Amino acid sequence: MNRRWICWLSLAAIVGMPLQAAETRLSEVRTALEKWVETRQLIGKTESDWKVNGETLRQTIQLLEQERASIREQMTTVSTNSVTVAKERVEAEISKKELTLGLDSVRELVSGFEARLRELSAAFPPPLLERIQPVLQRIPADSAQTKLSASERVQTVVTLLNEIDKFNGAITVASQVQKNPSGAEVQVDTLYLGLGQAYFVDKSGDYAGVGIPTVRGWDWEARPGLASKINQALAIYRNTRPAEFLSLPAQIR
Repeated sequence: MNRRWICWLSLAAIVGMPLQAAETRLSEVRTALEKWVETRQLIGKTESDWKVNGETLRQTIQLLEQERASIREQMTTVSTNSVTVAKERVEAEISKKELTLGLDSVRELVSGFEARLRELSAAFPPPLLERIQPVLQRIPADSAQTKLSASERVQTVVTLLNEIDKFNGAITVASQVQKNPSGAEVQVDTLYLGLGQAYFVDKSGDYAGVGIPTVRGWDWEARPGLASKINQALAIYRNTRPAEFLSLPAQIR
C-alpha cells in the first residue's frame, strides 16, 4: 500500500468523526505518516549503502579467497621443500660421515708415512737431507696433536717422496769434509749413486773410499786403492772424460 492510499483511507475515517476526535485522529495519522516516510528513507539508505558496501565486501572476499589459495599453494610448496630439505640433510650427514671416515683413513696413512720418513731421514745422503730439511721440518712431532690439515700433511709427504725419488734416480756429486784415518779433516768429492752407494776421493788421491747408509747415518770406509777409478768416474760425470764402463765395489744392505 502506497502513501496516497494511506492518506485517502485515513481521511475517509476522519470525515465521520466528531471534530475533537477527528483532530486527534488526524494528528495520529500525520505522525504515522512521518514515521512511515522516515522508515522508507532509512530502508532506501540502507539498500543504497548495501549496494556500495556489498560490492566492496564481494571484492574483499574475492581477494581473501585468492590469498587463501596462494597460502595453500605456498604451504604445499613448503611441505614439499621440507621433505626435500630433510632428504638433502640426511644425504649431507651421510656424506659428512663418509668424508670423516675417509679423512681418518688419510690421517692414519699419512701418520705412517711421516713416522717412516722421520725414521729414514738419518740414512739420507747429506746433500739430499740439506735439500729437503725445510720440508722435513713441516712434519708434525705429534701427529695426534697437530693443527695441520690432512691436505697440508699429504702435500708435505708427497713433496718429500718426490725429492727422495728424484735423488734416488740420479747421480749426485757433492763436496764434503771427512776425517781420514789419522783424524784429520779432508775435503773430498763424493759421488752418490742414488740413496744406496757413494764413493769419495780427495784432490790428492791419497784418501778415497766408499760409503753406505745405515740407520745411524752414513758409514765411510777408506779404500785408497779405489782412488784412480773414483777420479775416472768423476771425470766422466763432469764430461771431461769419455764414458766407459768402470768396475767399482757396491754393497747392498
